[in-house]
Amino acid sequence: MAQVALEEVRKVYPSGHVAIPGASFTVADGERLVLVGPSGCGKSTLLRMIAGLEEISGGTLRIGERVVNDVAPADRDIAMVFQSYALYPHMTVAENMAFALNLRKRPKAEVEARVREAARILELDALLDRKPAQLSGGQRQRVALGRALVRQPAVFLLDEPLSNLDAKLRAGMRAEIARIHARTGTTMVYVTHDQVEAMTLGQRIVVLKDGVVQQVDKPMAMYRDPANLFVATFLGSPAMNTLQGRVEAGAGVRLADGALLPLPGVALPADAGEVVVGLRPEHLAVAEGEGVVLHAGIETVEPVGNEVFLNLRVAGEPLVARIPPGQVPEPGTTVGLSLRPGEVLFFDPSSGARLRA
Repeated sequence: MAQVALEEVRKVYPSGHVAIPGASFTVADGERLVLVGPSGCGKSTLLRMIAGLEEISGGTLRIGERVVNDVAPADRDIAMVFQSYALYPHMTVAENMAFALNLRKRPKAEVEARVREAARILELDALLDRKPAQLSGGQRQRVALGRALVRQPAVFLLDEPLSNLDAKLRAGMRAEIARIHARTGTTMVYVTHDQVEAMTLGQRIVVLKDGVVQQVDKPMAMYRDPANLFVATFLGSPAMNTLQGRVEAGAGVRLADGALLPLPGVALPADAGEVVVGLRPEHLAVAEGEGVVLHAGIETVEPVGNEVFLNLRVAGEPLVARIPPGQVPEPGTTVGLSLRPGEVLFFDPSSGARLRA
């Protein structure tokens, strides 16, 4: 096991394109950290620099106590699992898992013991004599994980390993990866564009946008207290609702269509004019009487079993409310909405920076 520390790590390509202007964060010894962001934000580039597959243009990268900027990938004591399974089709599961150890001329008894232990952890015992073509997608992914696991590296690096699986298999494999991590205690850096995957797998997450680290925190802490509008709207499904308007002291926020969004009990941001108001779907509720703070027209209703999503329109802007599956209003009608005062967030419309009272 080992700590991974990045200090202003940069990546600039020969064309002059700056992929990573300077990333700094630390992965604690034994921690499971997830890098998340939209496609093209630089998360895989960062992972490949940690692996030694991309040259570092500047800054310092440490694995354990060693600076590894110029250390070859084979000498970094890491194991990487890629998006594609990259299994050898002519080899059995056992042979695929043992391949790296055999290349290193490890004793046969040691190789067999490590393969058996990894197979036990991954529940692959009954599949060791099969070839990849005889396996399901989930089983192939477990073999790819096993091939990394047998090496007993200081750091696991996983680059979108579940993106080729269907939704049900992804959910099962997320739990599998968390279980493997709990049993091995190995430092793990995991890359994904899926914010649900990041929230459920990461002990901490790093949100990236255009190569810049936006925030580093525990998943629920970041969800409740995002640093800026990008983080707030990126995390959460459905995404956070946003309404733009102007703060009116002591009253609320005047929306674009002239309607007032009254915010009783909400601490409005100091010295703010134009703001973006952030409202999570679960913080809105259908209401009547004095609890109503705004009225919204229902465009569509999405029942998903244990909850219902109302797709609404307020001041010309779309809004989503997450409600219990009780009495569901009909599309085309208008409903009153209440909100949780302590959960309203404010952002600067130009910079996206979080505004606080």
